[in-house]
Amino acid sequence: MNSLILALIGVSMMILGYLLYSKFLGRRIYRLSASFRTPSHELRDGVDYVPTNKYVLWGHHFTSVAGAAPIVGPAVAVIWGWLPAFLWVTLGTVFFAGMHDLGALWASVRNKGQSIGTLSGRYIGPRGRNLFLVVIFLLLLMVNTAFAVVIGGLLVANPSAVIPAWGALVVAVLIGQAIYRWNLNLIWVSIIGVVALYSLIILGDNFPIVLPETVLGLSAEAFWVLVLFLYAGLASMLPVWVLLQPRDYINGLQLFLALGILYVSVAIASPTMVAPAFNDAVPAGTPSLVPLLFVTIACGAISGFHGIVSSGTSSKQLDKESDARFVGYFGAVGEGLLALGSIIAVTAGFATLADWESVYSAFSEGGAPAFVQGGANIVNSGLGLPVSLSATILATTAVLFAATTMDTGVRLQRYVVQEAFTIANKKIGTILATVIVLVFGLGLAFSISAEGAGGMIIWPLFGTTNQLLAGLTLSIITVMLLRKGRNPLPALIPLVFVFVMSLYAALVQVGQFFSDANWLLFILDVIIIVAALWVIVEAVNAMLKARKEPLEADDEPAVVAEDRTADEGRER
Repeated sequence: MNSLILALIGVSMMILGYLLYSKFLGRRIYRLSASFRTPSHELRDGVDYVPTNKYVLWGHHFTSVAGAAPIVGPAVAVIWGWLPAFLWVTLGTVFFAGMHDLGALWASVRNKGQSIGTLSGRYIGPRGRNLFLVVIFLLLLMVNTAFAVVIGGLLVANPSAVIPAWGALVVAVLIGQAIYRWNLNLIWVSIIGVVALYSLIILGDNFPIVLPETVLGLSAEAFWVLVLFLYAGLASMLPVWVLLQPRDYINGLQLFLALGILYVSVAIASPTMVAPAFNDAVPAGTPSLVPLLFVTIACGAISGFHGIVSSGTSSKQLDKESDARFVGYFGAVGEGLLALGSIIAVTAGFATLADWESVYSAFSEGGAPAFVQGGANIVNSGLGLPVSLSATILATTAVLFAATTMDTGVRLQRYVVQEAFTIANKKIGTILATVIVLVFGLGLAFSISAEGAGGMIIWPLFGTTNQLLAGLTLSIITVMLLRKGRNPLPALIPLVFVFVMSLYAALVQVGQFFSDANWLLFILDVIIIVAALWVIVEAVNAMLKARKEPLEADDEPAVVAEDRTADEGRER
């Protein structure tokens, strides 16, 4: 099949989802209102609560949620064939991820920017909240440690990405100053920032930075892991406008442009999908498509991590509630486009089926290296860019996606630590909470050896934990909708599907861990399963009570502010 046809179908579905379905959600389900006073104004502190231009906030949100997972997950899942991966990414983005991310953002904004973990205490109960925080903490630990390992590996394997990856920090700080201190025009700041980033990519391609085999007694990858954690800890304590927000914004533009380069190359070269639509000859040891497809591709279809970001940082920066549709739903669309691009790169970026099969010789093969390799071949064929420069662009894209997610992940994990201390009637400062997060992350990363690869120990649990968390977040949204007397089906249907599939996958995995005598993963998986089941039981009870109790007063009119002018015009 021609990859261009697949790209056109997928992109059209996602754009229509934003134009039609997200508008339905905003108007009829969440009833977004520009007149609602958001937490960024009510609780403004200049550090975490900062009213933000919706395009800048979209950049932060998009790059925070779109880490390495929407590249790696689809690039692994195509081992079952490209069609199942394509269907799950497109339909999942439109009907699952968009409403989940928008819903989590709305729920937090309507509750003074509280995180989804804190909201579980109000809408499900204190026991559910405590277990919810356990799941969130473990998920963030997986994300932060694993992404540090992924980034370190990419920087070692692609030394040309070192200069643009770290040079982007300088560009981000200057952009933050230009927007908030110097009040410069956002369009010109954006153009100059993107030009600066791509100049760094060209510079990096010409002057790759190769570290020696050992640095300060650590391997090159381990050194990068250590530096990444120290950087993320520092970045998590700075006011969001200084580094986090402008870094994510300009990276979002650069990353979207990189996606544009990939899709334009597909349009010009129109490479053929050499991989089969359904792979009937999967390698030995490959698990069954159901339920593993739905947890192998988490980010890019639906992801519990997005709910943490929506309610953890994005809700505290939303200027107007009506901006939530663009930030939340369109942020999910951006990640869906990345996942779709990953599918095309790893199935149409190889010359023959034999070349593809040589890469996909076992389950979990492929991943980010296949994306960089296949994508570079497509860009070279379509735009004529040298393969090395094309690979640098895509490797930098993968690094920046993962790094911006790690930035936000450490900040969010610090919030969880502070919430846990608050529940215990204790108070903990930002610095100490951040130190605790770094100790856990670095402890796991270096738990096996000085190589720093320990972050991958619990990564096999990421997909199931992430999707279980998405189901739990949807349960809170469902309870809120029921309490307000609104249609809960847009949240309830994805909730049932995602929870059943992820629980099924978790049970399959726990049996495998037991058979392999992998007791660490077995114990953690059991804890996650028990916590998720307990929370969902509490959530079902909350749903049943919500149907019987008096409805909550609607503090905003049913008509969305952005549509009110049009309604008044029709009346005149």
